[in-house]
Amino acid sequence: MEFETVIGLEIHAQLKTASKIFCGCSTEFGAPPNTHTCPVCQGMPGVLPVLNRKVVEFAIRMGLATEATINRSNQFARKNYFYPDLPKGYQTSQYDKPIIEHGQVEIEVDGATRIIGITRMHMEEDAGKLVHDEREPVSYVDLNRTGTPLLEIVSEPDMRSPQEATAYLKKIHAILRYLDICDGNMQEGSFRCDANISLRPVGQKEFGTRTELKNMNSFRNVQAALEYEIRRQRDLLLDGGKVVQQTLLWNPDTGRTEPMRGKEDAHDYRYFPCPDLVPVELDDEWIEAIRATLPELPDARKKRFIAEYGLPLYDAGILTGERELADYFELAVNSGADPKKVSNWIMTELMRELKGEAIGTCRISAQQLAQLLLLIEKGTISGKIAKTVFQIMFETGKDPEIIVREKNLVQVSDVGEIMTVVQQLLEQHPDQARELREGKEKLMGFFVGQLMKQMKGKANPAMANELFRKAIFGDEQQ
Repeated sequence: MEFETVIGLEIHAQLKTASKIFCGCSTEFGAPPNTHTCPVCQGMPGVLPVLNRKVVEFAIRMGLATEATINRSNQFARKNYFYPDLPKGYQTSQYDKPIIEHGQVEIEVDGATRIIGITRMHMEEDAGKLVHDEREPVSYVDLNRTGTPLLEIVSEPDMRSPQEATAYLKKIHAILRYLDICDGNMQEGSFRCDANISLRPVGQKEFGTRTELKNMNSFRNVQAALEYEIRRQRDLLLDGGKVVQQTLLWNPDTGRTEPMRGKEDAHDYRYFPCPDLVPVELDDEWIEAIRATLPELPDARKKRFIAEYGLPLYDAGILTGERELADYFELAVNSGADPKKVSNWIMTELMRELKGEAIGTCRISAQQLAQLLLLIEKGTISGKIAKTVFQIMFETGKDPEIIVREKNLVQVSDVGEIMTVVQQLLEQHPDQARELREGKEKLMGFFVGQLMKQMKGKANPAMANELFRKAIFGDEQQ
């Protein structure tokens, strides 16, 4: 029996506000435990929440960026559950009246594009954090994160493979960062994902029993966990078993999912309207003012990079995947460098050196990369020497002109100097010179390589090639 995979994602994006959603406490990450708290976020009796206007603005920005419906009237609700890091015994969230509904994003997988629907987005507060002591059977509660504003983004069950789920996750991540409303730091928990997954026989309309994978904190873990869960459910169904609806945790060390608890449904949380917060009423004037501030988003920027700079689709997709990387590229181009050469150097030399780190950590500025490429274009240095200069730039942050001057790396373009070495090499390798003259063109690479080695990479390679041809063939090929 063949099965179809059905995947839906619930993304929790921590919003980049300076203070929490219902109080003035700081949202800064990394403070000593329980120092960014007050009676409101500690859930003390008698306190009242006050909604942070910036949270509403950020939610509207995301709704507009995903072509969603902005509900002019929306309402907060209490989601009741009991957990040690939830001091009030309930989470202030939104239920039947969320701020955003019916959005969509476009993803691309293996050259094919698909539209993934967004069911809803709602504002809510984050819970605290449990810190487990490995030496003793106790856990400590840190409430610094309690009350940090979240935007929960719930997709339609439109994804049919782990690859599509990962592409969707990356697209939402990119949009949030382009809008500058979430830093997207998965290691610090600013961007988290839960995945609902089920299998059904191909052609069946009804969904199968789903499981939920909780709190995965990397794109790689999301894809690996989904791939494993598909295999697990498929083997179970083929053996005549039944999938149990439950919440699972992904263990990257074992490469397996592990049961956490039974899967709750909405009625288990006993939602009801929050009596401490009035409904949020939005007017068109404010929404349109926010729309006017939206930046160029990833899809639009990718299309522009293709049209304006003549980049291939693949290059444009990579460069616009992160706003900072796209900004870096454009700044280098605006500094005078050729767009395709900038793209090539970013995606080969630069990304290899970064090893997955953000472009913001790079010591080489976009202007310095442009300067390096212009030195190649002017013939000051060869492409091979440029890679050596680039390595030193990456380690030190120095300008390329300074490195070239300090290391005496200026390209040799003196005909007499290069021709002397050409003659020496032809005399040292008479057999290869004869074979080249007889038509074995591959040997030209051998001779140019030997010359570059002898001249420590400083010879002009185009001139060297030309002088070898002149020495071998004379005016025959003129």
